[in-house]
Amino acid sequence: MRALKRLIILLAIATVVVGCTGATAAPPAATERVKIAMGFIPNVQFTPMYVALEQGFFAEEGLELELDYGMEADILGLLGAGQLQFAIGSGDQVVLARAAGLPVVYVYDWYNRFPVSVVSLAASGIESVEDLKGKTVGVSHLAGASYIGWRALAEAGGLQDGDVTLQAIGYTQVAALTSGQVDAAVCYYMNEPVQLQTAGEAVSQILVNDITPLPSNGIITNEATISGKPDLIRRLLRAFDRGLRYTLDNPDEAFAIAEKAVPEIEGAREVQRAVFEACLELWDTDELGVSSDEAWSSAAEFMLRDGLVDVAVDPASAFTNEFLSED
Repeated sequence: MRALKRLIILLAIATVVVGCTGATAAPPAATERVKIAMGFIPNVQFTPMYVALEQGFFAEEGLELELDYGMEADILGLLGAGQLQFAIGSGDQVVLARAAGLPVVYVYDWYNRFPVSVVSLAASGIESVEDLKGKTVGVSHLAGASYIGWRALAEAGGLQDGDVTLQAIGYTQVAALTSGQVDAAVCYYMNEPVQLQTAGEAVSQILVNDITPLPSNGIITNEATISGKPDLIRRLLRAFDRGLRYTLDNPDEAFAIAEKAVPEIEGAREVQRAVFEACLELWDTDELGVSSDEAWSSAAEFMLRDGLVDVAVDPASAFTNEFLSED
């Protein structure tokens, strides 16, 4: 009887999660601590992760997850060096890392399409890549996923050097567009365009993914973890996948969980709910987690052709779908 009571208590503890900080209330002895680099600040865009924590999905897999925030410039460098086991990042960054000799591997495709778009106010009349000729286009920085997305869009759309004036504007896309500083801006589909629309602005978007497919945001690990702890990867992905599915099936409840994890939502709830709804569109797909051969081949070939990398990267080495099965 005493042993039975102890078992019941341990099972109860394993399913209780305190807040959304990634720490369980009192993890059982078998719990494994795992850190995942988020590459950003707490944000509604990470809702499935918060849901998986709140619902105890990681705890049920024997994992105590730490969400490591921060604008770390070299997350994939740390991942490749074995100082991290998991990170959130985009596929283009994996291609860059592999070209630099870093043994990082993308294992879960979170977004169903590359989330970068070129946004303009509807009154500008910009509706196609061709319409961008002679215009000033703002980009946050001349590096990173949004810049690579722009380069891919420009190449696929036939833009030549000098066809547009490219201007680095930092993270001021909304102000730069509404003030007329730029004619169009490279943005994330679920961010600045949503802010503009919520403020009553009519916008036009050219989605990079509609022009050329690229691998999007997802979960990345390294070859050492793949060879040494394949079961850890499966458990982490299984818990996250449950969180994503729960979010898609229960959006109101999921958003409420995100509000607890991200207190800043309270002061901008309308905008953040709109951002969340846009994210749901990017997350929902018939095959959650599955990477596309086409997108990875397209990215590797384009980035070599465009000079973003100076060595060819084998797409098959950059990603795998093997951890999405139970085999």
